Order: sequence, then C-alpha cells, then structure tokens
Amino acid sequence: MVGEYTTYQFLTTFLIIAIIFPLIPLSIAYVVAPKKPGTDKNATYECGVEAKGDAWVQFKSEYYLYAIIFLIFDVEAVFLLPFAVAFTELSVGAFLAIALFMLLMVEGLVWAWMKGILQWK
Repeated sequence: MVGEYTTYQFLTTFLIIAIIFPLIPLSIAYVVAPKKPGTDKNATYECGVEAKGDAWVQFKSEYYLYAIIFLIFDVEAVFLLPFAVAFTELSVGAFLAIALFMLLMVEGLVWAWMKGILQWK
C-alpha cells in the first residue's frame, strides 16, 4: 500500500534520525567553538580550587568488592518485593522460580563469605 511504512523502513528512518540528531549540535559546536588553547583553558579545574600534587590516589580493592557485593544484594532484594506482595496468589512455577532465585542469592552470599570478601580488614 502506498504511504505505509514497512518495519524495516521505519527502523531505517529511525536509525538515520538517531545518527543525524546528535551530529547536528556537535557539528555546530565544532564550528562555533573558539580554537584558542592556552594554559588556563587546558588547566585542571576542580570546584574552583587549583589542583595540588598528584591526582593518583590508591584505594584498597576490598572497599570496592565490599561495595559491589552490597549493591548486588541490595538490588536483588528489590526483586523479592513483588513476590512477597503476591505470595498467596503465586502458582507453583512462580514459587519455584523465586525459590531458585533465593537459592542463587544465598549461594552468592556463601561464596563471598568463603572468599573472605565480607570481612573488613
């Protein structure tokens, strides 16, 4: 039929628009932006305070591991809320799915505990 888009025509049009739309402001900014690099322009700026010393600071990786483990279990705990709300109306399949999910969470917790990730040093 005339005037109707097929799926591929729609996707192609959408892809072209998605590529052109961000390129227009970037090309305008490239043309309009001043091209005068200098010491002030290339200097590191942090909250209005000049940088002092080396920016390289080392942190223990245990802090990151502890934070990642916390985030993983925190986000996974959010997925338990819908099951807790509708617990009485769950089918056997849904109950088995949440039981498997809980088993995997407990397995991850035991793994982190056995690796010593949860011990603060």
